[in-house]
Amino acid sequence: MMDMMRLIEPLIPALRRYAHALLRNPTDADDLVQDCLERAVTRWHQRQADGDARTWLFAILHNLAVTQMRQRARRGAHMPIEDIAEANLAVAPTQESGLRHRDLMTALDALPEEQRSVLLLVTVEGLSYAETADILAIPTGTVMSRLSRARDRMIQSMDGTEASVPAKRPLLRRVK
Repeated sequence: MMDMMRLIEPLIPALRRYAHALLRNPTDADDLVQDCLERAVTRWHQRQADGDARTWLFAILHNLAVTQMRQRARRGAHMPIEDIAEANLAVAPTQESGLRHRDLMTALDALPEEQRSVLLLVTVEGLSYAETADILAIPTGTVMSRLSRARDRMIQSMDGTEASVPAKRPLLRRVK
């Protein structure tokens, strides 16, 4: 039990960050992390003893998030109007950084889920391509191509350029 707590506890902030980036709702993200941790604790005996706990937890979180997103897509969006302050409905942000942040989130939301997950895991969480491939259960080459396409789409969305114009982007990291 102590071994499990020692491995899981330091990963909670990273799990919360990834969940928040996926769901865009702090409450839903916290619920997702709670569900992930509950599943990890109840199924700890199923974990491979020599496997990486971080990869295992991120895989659980990712799979739960995909399930929730599919359920929401079937059910449609729900936003209780009572929970939103009236001032937030009437006033748009005036700060340029707020607008850039909104544009970034819009561009991120426009990415296909496969590309968004890879982009978030590699860039925000700092996972290697191999760890990302293990979490998403895809080949490393697929991670690299999805990341490249996601970066190109994000650059094009943020710059407002056409898809036919090649985007200037950072080079990919070398995987060994």
